[in-house]
Amino acid sequence: MNILIAEDEPLMRERLLSQLAQAWPEARTVAVAENGNDAWDAWLEHEPDVVFLDIQMPGLTGLEVACRIAERSHIVFVTAYDQHALEAFQRGAVDYLLKPVDLAALERTIERLRRRTQPPAALAPVLKEIAQAAPQRLKWLKASIGKQIRLINVNDVLFLQSDTKYTRVVLADGEALIRIALKDLLEGLDPELFWQIHRGTIVNAHAIAVVERVGSERLQILIKGSSEVLVVSRTFTHLFRD
Repeated sequence: MNILIAEDEPLMRERLLSQLAQAWPEARTVAVAENGNDAWDAWLEHEPDVVFLDIQMPGLTGLEVACRIAERSHIVFVTAYDQHALEAFQRGAVDYLLKPVDLAALERTIERLRRRTQPPAALAPVLKEIAQAAPQRLKWLKASIGKQIRLINVNDVLFLQSDTKYTRVVLADGEALIRIALKDLLEGLDPELFWQIHRGTIVNAHAIAVVERVGSERLQILIKGSSEVLVVSRTFTHLFRD
């Protein structure tokens, strides 16, 4: 079996690689992708037998990649998705692993993959159902400031940035730190309003004052009510092309 792994979190990616080497030594990892676009390119190049897909990735999502390859490769989703999506996984007999990946669960998944000769048929309707099982949108963030807990309306957030173990929440009148990973926040934020512009940055579209071109390929954003300049990575420049 040839394997493709698509996971944008470095620690999770290394953990899965290590576990696969332990649980499935005869399999060969032919490519590792850090975003959905690279995953699609790698699949076109290698056409692997099995693809381990993170659901929420920069560029194409894991679900979008899966819709393109469902008839050609076995798919295993690696997810922290909400319960509604998990129910859709279970009803559709889709292979999935919950984060953080448990070695015993991985071994059970590998055993199922070993027994299969073809990818499951009619996977597309199941993938559509999973995509529609979106989590409830966040309305409030709870931030500890000294001995106080501040409730922050997400509409007041200018942008969010990863800051080691925390996420930095920047407002017009200050900022706060919360113990929720940026990626987990992204799943609960309204994608029409909050745009990921970098691996470690999400911006409120209403807070964007100006988007500037820097050189031939780089973009940067000036924020209303803030002196900070946010860099747009190449993966997300498509948000501003039109």
